[in-house]
Amino acid sequence: MTAEVLGGNSSALGALFDLHRDRLRKTAAFRLAPALRGRLDADDVVQEAFLAASQRIDHFRERGFSCAFIWLKLIVQQTVIDIHRRHLGTRKRDAHREVREHEFVSDNTSFSIAATLLSNESTPSRIVGRHEEMERLVRALDELDPIDREILALRHFEELTNQEAAEVLTIGEKAASMRYVRALRRFKELASQLPGFSDVRRTSD
Repeated sequence: MTAEVLGGNSSALGALFDLHRDRLRKTAAFRLAPALRGRLDADDVVQEAFLAASQRIDHFRERGFSCAFIWLKLIVQQTVIDIHRRHLGTRKRDAHREVREHEFVSDNTSFSIAATLLSNESTPSRIVGRHEEMERLVRALDELDPIDREILALRHFEELTNQEAAEVLTIGEKAASMRYVRALRRFKELASQLPGFSDVRRTSD
């Protein structure tokens, strides 16, 4: 199937997306800003990513990805960034400039993590203070090293394997594993300093 995709077979590309659709939807749902979820859903993002992928076969060929899923996931992430720019006027975070764009794409990972952690908190007292809690949690996440923050998102929230996360970040598997453990530990320390975040601390265990 991969060889057919590289040869420009659109049917094979569609089959490849179908094979990984559930995992790609997870990435889209996690990365998409809550402000846009009433207008777009994960399937809309994946469909737009499919159109983008059909025009970027050369990127797949040149990078030599070990598996097609990583390439598709990066295109979904970039599609989310493009959607944010169109609808919200957001720009790539300055904190990620040191990572080469063709190797690593992100947007506001801190906000995505915070929104996911707080999405199930629906008691009246939590709703009233949601904005303040979101700001505190995002600030805490921003204290993490950018790659540590991203590997936390990849492994813990998007459920990539250590090998897959390492390839996304173009680092070694041992380094990826060490960064993930460090990111979890550091995030737990930061969250423990925030009032009312016992549920977040349990999530990070």
